[in-house]
Amino acid sequence: MKAHLILENGMRFSGTMFGDEKNVVGEVVFTTGMTGYQETLTDPSFAGQIVTMTFPLIGNYGINLEDMEAKHTNLKAFVVREKCDFPSNFRNEMNLNDFLRQQGVVGLEGVDTRAITRLIRNHGTMKGVIVKGDPSENDIKILMNSLDNSHVIMDTTTDEIYTVNETGNTNVAFIDMGAKQGIIRDLVKRNCKVTVFPANVTADKIEEINPQLVFLSNGPGDPLDAPGTVDTVKQLIGKYPICGICMGHQIIGLALGCKTKKLKFGHHGGNHPVKDLKTGNVFITSQNHNYIVSDYPDDVEETFINVNDGTCEGIRHKSLSIQSVQFHPEASPGPLDTGWLFDRFLKEVK
Repeated sequence: MKAHLILENGMRFSGTMFGDEKNVVGEVVFTTGMTGYQETLTDPSFAGQIVTMTFPLIGNYGINLEDMEAKHTNLKAFVVREKCDFPSNFRNEMNLNDFLRQQGVVGLEGVDTRAITRLIRNHGTMKGVIVKGDPSENDIKILMNSLDNSHVIMDTTTDEIYTVNETGNTNVAFIDMGAKQGIIRDLVKRNCKVTVFPANVTADKIEEINPQLVFLSNGPGDPLDAPGTVDTVKQLIGKYPICGICMGHQIIGLALGCKTKKLKFGHHGGNHPVKDLKTGNVFITSQNHNYIVSDYPDDVEETFINVNDGTCEGIRHKSLSIQSVQFHPEASPGPLDTGWLFDRFLKEVK
């Protein structure tokens, strides 16, 4: 079915709709991963967004349901230059089109994804709609103005408290801001007992399990829209070691008195270079965020910076057991360069 991606600045890209065929609105971003499209599709950090893949051919190894990073997709739409209808892989269970239809996600193919990427790089992230046929300008305006991503954290967090690996020897309170399962898997690999709490958990509820470590996950949207999580972390400071990734890093930063601000077009993909300010080593990392931490108080210091734009990629408190990083050490998808950070986080317990 003929369809159009229309950006809020009026630019229009025509293509063919696949997956779930419906009109949709979202924040348009691009991601630079050459592989890992299924992890991208199921990463809760993309909630509320229309995701454009910069790699031209998507879907060639199909979909394997074991590789889901969440129970279902949360993005609004998936834009590709070309989709593969006949994937070839021994683990393949279905093709991209069938998966998107099953998940209720709109797909758009046959568009110039390179042009979309350049446009976002030059003008910044913007709203967009994908519409079937030729709707009126008024219909497009109404759909464009209906976007509200202020609730995406609560849309993607867990509905209930649950525990993974009951027999683990390190008791971790895990605050789910819209977590990828890869983070929980890496903690379990290190023999942690992980109790997962929703994003709006209170400090009292965390204290009931007497954790050895409080861990905050990745998640979508603006950290200022978090449902009271910053206040929860403030109440836990000094009582337990606290660590975080991505959205968790931003929440920790706000709790410590830092500020956050929105990037022009965000960091999305598995090839972002990050420098360790202590050693000078550079690591290639997986990232997916639109906001960064800035303006640190005197008792907070940077630990990592982004080599491309110099933005903050990690912080630590100078005297308390608190540290966090903006990138994704669990690498789902992406390189395994920084998996050792989970071991560093767990050293805070000691």
